Amino acid sequence: MSFCRNFSGRRLSRRQTSSLALTIAFLAGAPAAAQEAAAEGDAQDGQSIVVTGFRASLESAVNKKKRAEQIVESVSAEDIGKLPDASIAESIARLPGLTSQRVSGRSNAIAIRGFAPDFSTTLLNGREQTSTGDNRAVEYDQYPSEVVSAVNVYKTPMASLVGQGLSGTVDMRTIRPLDTGKRIFTVGARGSYADLGKLNVGSDDLGYRVNGMYVDQFANDTIGIALGASYTDEPYQIQEFNAWGYDPAPDGNRVITGQKSYNTSTKLKRLGLNGTLQWRPVPQFTSTIDGFYSDFKDDQIKRGIEMPLYGNATLNPGYTAENGLITSGSFDDVKGIVRNDVFQRHAKLYSFGWNNKWEGDNGWNAMFDVSYSKTDRNELTVESYSGTGRFPAGATDTIGFLNSSQGASFTHGIDYGDWNQIVLTSPQGWGGTQIAPDGTAIRGGQDGYYNDRKVKDQLWQFRTEVEKKFDAGALSSIQVGWNYTNRSKSLVPEEYFLGLAANTDGLTSVPVPEKYQLGTTNLKYLGLGQVISYNPLDLVRDGIYNLVANPYGDVVVKSYAIREKVMTAYTQANFKADLGIGEFTGNLGVQANWTDQNSKGATAVYLGENANGSPNVGTLARNNSTDYLDVLPSLNMSLRLPSDTVIRFAAAREIIRPRLDDMRASLSWNSTIVGGVAQVTGESGNPDLRPWRANALDLTFEQYFGAKGYIAAQFYWKELKSYVYKMDVTVPTDGLALQDPGNGIPVSDTAQLNIPINGKGGKLYGVELATTLPFDTFTSALDGFGVTGSVAYTKTKIAPEPGLPSGDLPGYSKWVANGTAYFEKWGFNARGSVRYRSTFIGEVSGFSANRVRRRAASETIVDAQIGYDFQPDSALAGLSLYIQGQNLTDAPFITTNPGDSRQIIDYQTYGRRFLAGFTYKF
Repeated sequence: MSFCRNFSGRRLSRRQTSSLALTIAFLAGAPAAAQEAAAEGDAQDGQSIVVTGFRASLESAVNKKKRAEQIVESVSAEDIGKLPDASIAESIARLPGLTSQRVSGRSNAIAIRGFAPDFSTTLLNGREQTSTGDNRAVEYDQYPSEVVSAVNVYKTPMASLVGQGLSGTVDMRTIRPLDTGKRIFTVGARGSYADLGKLNVGSDDLGYRVNGMYVDQFANDTIGIALGASYTDEPYQIQEFNAWGYDPAPDGNRVITGQKSYNTSTKLKRLGLNGTLQWRPVPQFTSTIDGFYSDFKDDQIKRGIEMPLYGNATLNPGYTAENGLITSGSFDDVKGIVRNDVFQRHAKLYSFGWNNKWEGDNGWNAMFDVSYSKTDRNELTVESYSGTGRFPAGATDTIGFLNSSQGASFTHGIDYGDWNQIVLTSPQGWGGTQIAPDGTAIRGGQDGYYNDRKVKDQLWQFRTEVEKKFDAGALSSIQVGWNYTNRSKSLVPEEYFLGLAANTDGLTSVPVPEKYQLGTTNLKYLGLGQVISYNPLDLVRDGIYNLVANPYGDVVVKSYAIREKVMTAYTQANFKADLGIGEFTGNLGVQANWTDQNSKGATAVYLGENANGSPNVGTLARNNSTDYLDVLPSLNMSLRLPSDTVIRFAAAREIIRPRLDDMRASLSWNSTIVGGVAQVTGESGNPDLRPWRANALDLTFEQYFGAKGYIAAQFYWKELKSYVYKMDVTVPTDGLALQDPGNGIPVSDTAQLNIPINGKGGKLYGVELATTLPFDTFTSALDGFGVTGSVAYTKTKIAPEPGLPSGDLPGYSKWVANGTAYFEKWGFNARGSVRYRSTFIGEVSGFSANRVRRRAASETIVDAQIGYDFQPDSALAGLSLYIQGQNLTDAPFITTNPGDSRQIIDYQTYGRRFLAGFTYKF
């Protein structure tokens, strides 16, 4: 997957082979390896080879790994604009020890070595980036694969790597025009098809994607420019089963308590732009300006039925139970809620950087870099309810259910697609009394919900470094540097009840006006038939619904504003020596990180009741700050033997700062009458949290086959010295401004608050076996064939709370495996890929769009691609065609209740995706 390739695929002479090897290594960013690659070509005296796209990409990755002083994995673009993955996450998820979590059928988050995405950091051209999520983890679907030329994943840190993570550091690189040394102009396009079809009225199953890249040099190669653009307009279709949970029935067997299932149709629109301007007036000085922009829109319509079952309806006798779970039966008196919901995630990401580098002739080098990254995200969730009548009136249904490995299927009596019977209303009376905009009371429960979450994230970074190189001795150079990062991130939710404007007496239900009726949606996979379909945003826009501010205190305490200032000073010594048995290289250094963090939030305060009985809630601002110092030594050593064997050892102190929502200075509480006393419980963030800290050791053995392939065994061990878990702590209640329970009931003197705190101890260790193996290494008869892949095993011994048994960290999978088999020759290319990860704790969107963690089942993803590159003697030389299939086995995303995999919580089916496209190089 490298643009560093011979685009024509023609046979090359020995001299041309050597020249091309130099070019591949140089564009990959490692001039030293160019000599090695050239030597490989000269070793084939009098012979010729064929270099093609995917094989050239693998050779580039092999050379990067072989040359590196750290343990690193890499992937580079097979051709500019030719990589067909939806985002760069799908490409790097195939690297050893890495895997991804799918959201809406596409990969958007990366886990490294058994850690969730929040434990790694992501850089763009070596600079820290803001994120579109609630926390630190970068969501990679913001980055089109076409505008990224290479990605390096550093599994071990070194002192000069600023912004490193605990599990690893992902560094995405864009093209450097002066380093290419030639003009490049490519365009590409593809069409896509989702085989689940059009699940919702007005949705699509066909999409497209276009991209282009222009690279050129001017003024005697002293000025270089690179411009790239990618636009995506693609649909995704999802069938979502979701269970509320499973509670014990009177006989002790567990039974489904409710379900909320949808047909979900997503329209992903993304514009990605990047540009680089370089100026090199003299060979020693280079000034580079980078810019990246992403405008991302993920619009979903979700239509389905929510059904409160056990605890709200009557479980009929005669049900079937197996091993503690009621697997089939029926409920009477079920009041279903037909849901027409909207979910929109819109984000704009801006990233700019200016780098100035001097490489002197006397061994002195200097660098200054300034960068800015900003993300504005708006996440809107609109729920709209309809049913047979306003609670407690309205017809009820008898619902039969049958559990299976795919969740549950149902039978029903009511036609939920009948516009005359299903009306806008509050079937369950959720929300209670509200206050209309004119001050009058609206009774009878909410008719929907409107949640608009706004996230702003910005980051300034300043860095300077001085390096002195030495011509003799084992010490090859010394680097001294300083970096300052100032980051601020805030989340502000705006939440409203939806109330029908016509519902002034608390009894009114309203038929959907004919102009908004869009037909029906078929929930055949659930057995629930048709449901009425409309766009709730149209009803909000035209005043069918009023927006009524949610007065409860749990809204404001979801917000936070975090500010971090991190000053980093580092020094690093690089060494290189001939030990006789081989070449010894590496680095030894230390970072000192001074962190000053501030968190702002609020505490909900009960101020009495409004005239209609609703709570009058105010807030008290909270503002907390703390600071701390981390000293992070690191050592990387490599012994390079004449047999093309490399043995590496690394030792380091690693950190990752806490999740931002765990640091929020917000407090919420409630009270329950127990024994005549109001017992108070609640939860809060912790602005004083310290980072996750670990001591880490790595040992790897790598056997290379020239510049083409390798086999490696990578062992790693991490001892967590500090981690974050949640614990109940006791605090006085006199400072909480609690609600008076009334009737003379006293409030307890203390409250139990669940807050995140720093724990101590725990280990994580594992092994990764990886290979890239072209079969012509063994016999020329198999020229063009090869495999690349890895298997990783990770073991964790970390208690979720002190005194409890060891548990899984978020994102941790014990087994991760991936493999690709390929053939590439004569212009033809074909490959098949498989990715597997064992069960893990994943993060999904829960109630009111809040993030929740659930146990996800293991999954296996299969992709395949075939293509053809027209040869240089063809009239279509420069044109490449491909066809790709994604998720060919239609692997679902499944979460379950802990302890019983039969208790399905989520079962999401994404279907297969088929793509056809081309790239053309002028």
